[in-house]
Amino acid sequence: MDYIRFCALNFFLVLSLALNFNSAIANETVRIMLYGDSLMAGYGLSQDEGLKGALQSKFDASDIKAYLINASVSGSTTSNGLSRIEWSLGESPDVFVLCLGANDMLRGISPEYTKTNLDKIITLAKSSGAKVVLAGMLAPSSMGSKYQQQFDQIYPKLAAQHGIVFMPFLLEGVALNKEYLLKDFKHPNSLGVEVIANNLYPFVLQAIDEKLAN
Repeated sequence: MDYIRFCALNFFLVLSLALNFNSAIANETVRIMLYGDSLMAGYGLSQDEGLKGALQSKFDASDIKAYLINASVSGSTTSNGLSRIEWSLGESPDVFVLCLGANDMLRGISPEYTKTNLDKIITLAKSSGAKVVLAGMLAPSSMGSKYQQQFDQIYPKLAAQHGIVFMPFLLEGVALNKEYLLKDFKHPNSLGVEVIANNLYPFVLQAIDEKLAN
């Protein structure tokens, strides 16, 4: 998706959702869990520069009381995420932001295996009562066209299957942009994290809106 169009759509989504929130939200604290790998854990950054801090700042500047929990672990594969999901859900999140699979892809793990693990994680998160936001990843062409196609289809298919909030690509506007990356050209720097937070925020608002509507 064109990045300018992506930003415009996000702006109108934020505006629409903000108008829909009622006064009851002011009396509630929404627990939001980030569940991913180094991309969300804040690799190479201070705690304040990471995604948790960036999102917390956005909520602190709004009328929404939010408590951010970063349960992301650098290096995690979907298998790692599945192995610790039940323990992590003990934090009782209202919104569960999931982005795993990048390390599976880098290791050439079967997309079907990755999809199965993510499916189980989503199922358990939904069963806990959390609203799930699935942030997708994309494979580079260097992985081969067949692998790329199979991997890229994982996230939209799971989002449709489970009826959950879907952000097509976590690194929209950040990937391949040196201005927003650390020197390894893989992980976002503090500027890149701000872009991710701005892009992710409306999807989290959508999940909060759905949670409050229940």
